[in-house]
Amino acid sequence: MTEAADVLIVGAGHGGAAMAVALRQQGFEGSVLMVGREPEPPYERPPLSKEYLAREKEFERLYIRPPQFWADKDVGLRLSTSVTAVDPQAKTATLSDGSTVAYQHLVWAAGGDARRLSCGGADLVGVHSVRTRADVDRMMAEIDAGAKKAVIVGGGYIGLEAAAVLRKLGVEVVLIEMLDRVLARVAGEELSRFYEAEHRAHGVDLRLETGVDCIEGDGLKVTGVRLADGSVVPADMVIVGIGIIPSVGPLIVAGATGANGVDVDEYCRTTLPDVYAIGDCASHANDFADGAVMRLESVQNASDMAKTVAKAIMGEMDPYKATPWFWSNQYDLKLQTVGLSTGHDETVLRGDPASRSFSVVYLKEGRVVALDCVNKVKDYVQGKKLVESRAVVDRDVLADDSLAIKEMATA
Repeated sequence: MTEAADVLIVGAGHGGAAMAVALRQQGFEGSVLMVGREPEPPYERPPLSKEYLAREKEFERLYIRPPQFWADKDVGLRLSTSVTAVDPQAKTATLSDGSTVAYQHLVWAAGGDARRLSCGGADLVGVHSVRTRADVDRMMAEIDAGAKKAVIVGGGYIGLEAAAVLRKLGVEVVLIEMLDRVLARVAGEELSRFYEAEHRAHGVDLRLETGVDCIEGDGLKVTGVRLADGSVVPADMVIVGIGIIPSVGPLIVAGATGANGVDVDEYCRTTLPDVYAIGDCASHANDFADGAVMRLESVQNASDMAKTVAKAIMGEMDPYKATPWFWSNQYDLKLQTVGLSTGHDETVLRGDPASRSFSVVYLKEGRVVALDCVNKVKDYVQGKKLVESRAVVDRDVLADDSLAIKEMATA
């Protein structure tokens, strides 16, 4: 039996939820069906490694909308279900339960799967990623059962956020990073060194330029991590935060182009007819990186791409040009980022990191391309204009923390 939906949304995360909301806000009156792999209706992912793991938020407070909202907006939900194949000529999608959905428009918002370690022992009980509620629930159950020693592999935001929460919970943490500093792929050295010092001050055993050889266990459960130098770090649990693999297999098999995710144009259209892609899995040319093709893993990107697609489906072609922003909470530190520091050739420090309130301004060929703001909300809010206008500001003026950024933007 074949079901039909005017718009079929694949993925029930931030992108999928934003897509359904945007369609109704744009006045779309056709049928909308959202298919999600998890059993829960759409919920926020960023708090998983922060407030939810720390037991500061009940899961029900993570819902993007109350569960009843989707029925009220006449949005169908097929949960615990995935799309296994797409036929772009017939405009149908095959679901994991064997059923088929015919669509007029298909929006792929499936995100990605946590990248796994390729070494031995990666399947042992006690080896975790931080991608879904179920992932974090398993971690919390092990902590409740007495897990006291954790090894985190990966010094990106997920790894650092998990480290901060585990230290709050009294768990010993060893964090392994293969590169010579944390956040090396997304931030400048000033920010990296600041967070390294903060985590060490909170008791994290941070080991840089260190590789993992394998995960050791007793045949069932993890007991430690063997490093590239042959030493073994004892562990009750291992958390792997080394990025994601975009979940785009069915689209690529169906003929969509894409090497890192699936390629989309400025309207988030794939190379398949009436098939769009948004969010973590959508590879696009970003104006804030001088047109470099990339994927952006952020709530902002997913939500703003959804608005672009909703308008396109309604006949309004408004290209995606949203300003990128991100955030990370670690200990009592709130990091807010605007713009993309990719390819920067210079940084300017505003404020003193020792005060735990400062900003790093990133320049490229003299123009402001991004800001990382630690406990400095005004810089973040006001710095957006500098990024959007690619402002050229004298370095000494930028560094003068007594001057408000809005004055520079006006000038």
